[in-house]
Amino acid sequence: MDHSGHGMTTDLPPFTLGRGLVWSADPFFLIACLLGLALYGWGVARLVRRGDKWPVGRTVAFFAGVLSIGLMMCTKLNDYGMVMFSVHMVQHMVISMVSPILILLGAPITLALRALPPAGRGRKGPRELLLMLLHSRYLRIVTHPVFTIPLFIASLYGLYFTPLFDFLMGSTTGHIAMMVHFLAVGLVFFWPIMGVDPGPHRPGYLMRMLELFAGMPFHAFFGIALMMASTPMVTTFENPPGSLGIEALSDQNAAGGIAWAFSEVPSVLVLLALLFQWYASDQRQARRKDRAADRDGDQELEAYNAYLASLHARGN
Repeated sequence: MDHSGHGMTTDLPPFTLGRGLVWSADPFFLIACLLGLALYGWGVARLVRRGDKWPVGRTVAFFAGVLSIGLMMCTKLNDYGMVMFSVHMVQHMVISMVSPILILLGAPITLALRALPPAGRGRKGPRELLLMLLHSRYLRIVTHPVFTIPLFIASLYGLYFTPLFDFLMGSTTGHIAMMVHFLAVGLVFFWPIMGVDPGPHRPGYLMRMLELFAGMPFHAFFGIALMMASTPMVTTFENPPGSLGIEALSDQNAAGGIAWAFSEVPSVLVLLALLFQWYASDQRQARRKDRAADRDGDQELEAYNAYLASLHARGN
């Protein structure tokens, strides 16, 4: 029997991790992931060819982020996620919280700005268009916490607790759009908080931590609401295939537990990244002050030596 227009049969065997990781590619995400990896690899190769350095850690983080999307959308996990709320929730949490963090730690915008060639005087190429976007009013709005925090919260409550979720799950296009939305929301939420790339909104480190903790509790509340519900709350997962051997309410409770747990894991990862960035920033600032003090000390010494030389000349 076909399910949700995906061309996938609901006659799936009981879910195990081994079955979930079997190759079953969604064409859209497969092409998008391969393209993202190819463009990033091109940028790194271009820098290396001209003798510039690019941190290996950033490359590893970006590749891990893209591969995590491929793992969720190009394996049988995606098929099971269409009929099991718990597996779908794993997809949602990874794509909206883990993948964006890893991709942002890869600093793809910084890499693009360094790798793309200038278009020349009076012309606009990809690099110039990217700079225009970074300085645009639109990006200032969509990366501001007044916008990102409500969007982050609405992506949970406004989606799962309204008919919109069932509508999107009813077609391949809707499902893809929902997953792209999860990724985009994660990117704009975490970018101002811990992204390495330059951005229009970059508050101090304490304010970034407050932004992080302003959004995370709502994930926990959402998970608790699912775990405490006495009836299935999403029509799509009300009648799981008999071949899976699961009960809708227990699967929903598992989905709630996953959402609750994931509110903690990314928080710790982001907090560690923030503390590391804060320490590195302080170290850079201290080195700048030391260099400035050395320059000032050298100038004072030179002035004093010149003064002594002038006294010696007058004495002679």
